[in-house]
Amino acid sequence: MKIKLYINQIRAAAACIKKKTPGFRPDVGFVLGSGLAKAVPPLDQILTVPYNDIPGFPRTTVPGHEGKLILGRAQGRAVAVMQGRFHYYEGHAMESIALPVRTLEYLGLKTLIVTAAVGSMKPNIKPGHLVVLNDHVNLMGRNPLRAFHEEEFGTMFPDMSDAYDPALGKILLAVCRRRKVVAHRGVYVAVGGPSYETAAEIRAFRILGGDVVGMSVVPEVIPARQMGMKVAALTWISNMAAGLPGSIQNHGDVLALGAKVSDDLRGVLADFLRAA
Repeated sequence: MKIKLYINQIRAAAACIKKKTPGFRPDVGFVLGSGLAKAVPPLDQILTVPYNDIPGFPRTTVPGHEGKLILGRAQGRAVAVMQGRFHYYEGHAMESIALPVRTLEYLGLKTLIVTAAVGSMKPNIKPGHLVVLNDHVNLMGRNPLRAFHEEEFGTMFPDMSDAYDPALGKILLAVCRRRKVVAHRGVYVAVGGPSYETAAEIRAFRILGGDVVGMSVVPEVIPARQMGMKVAALTWISNMAAGLPGSIQNHGDVLALGAKVSDDLRGVLADFLRAA
C-alpha cells in the first residue's frame, strides 16, 4: 500500500465517522482486547458503527472481538471504544492495524487506553489479575511505522522512552486499588503469534526483563505515541505462560475467564473516566 493511498483511507474513515456523528470529537479512547467485549464502560448518547461500515477498517476474525466502534459520552467526555482489535497474526499489515488508531487521532483523540489478554511469566501474577504496563519489548519482527512515514503523523523517529504515560498508569493503579482489583506493574513482551510460546521462549523473555507476554498492543501504541497521544495499557492475565505451574494454553479458556474479568474492567474504566 502506498503512503498516499494510506492517508486517503484514514481520511475517508474519519469522514465516514464524522458524517455519522457531526461535531463528535473523542477525548478518550479504549481498545478492548480478547474476551473483553462486555467491558465497555457505561456511556450515554451511544452510536455503534460496525467496522465493516468504516472505509479501510480491517475485519476482525478472532473469536471474542466484536468488530464495532462505539461512540458515546461519560463524565462530560466524548469516548470512543474499539470493541475488538486486529492482529498481525491474522495476516493484517502493521499499517492496517495502526489505521483505526490514526483515524481516531484525526478525529481529535488525545488519550488512548489499550487493553489486552496476556500470559503471565511471573508466579505472583496470576490469572484474573490486571497489569498496568510501564514498558514493552517488541519482538514481533516488524514496526508499524516502517515505510509509512508522513509528516502529518509526526516524526519518523518517535521517542519511545515514555511510551506508557506514568500519570495515566498511576490513575489506573489507584482505581484498581479502590475497587479492590489486584493490579501489578509490568513489562510487556510482544510476539507475532498465533502459536503460544514455548517454555524456552518464556525463559528467554524473562531474562530480557519481561513480566507478561502477548500478541498485540505494540502495533497500536507506537503510532499513537508518534501522533502525540498519551497512552496507557491495562492488561489482564488470561493464563500462566508455558513452563510455569498451572500453565494453560487454550483460547477458549481465555474467553471464558475474560467474561468474568470484564465486569471488573468495566468498573475500572468507568472510574478512570471520572478520575483522569
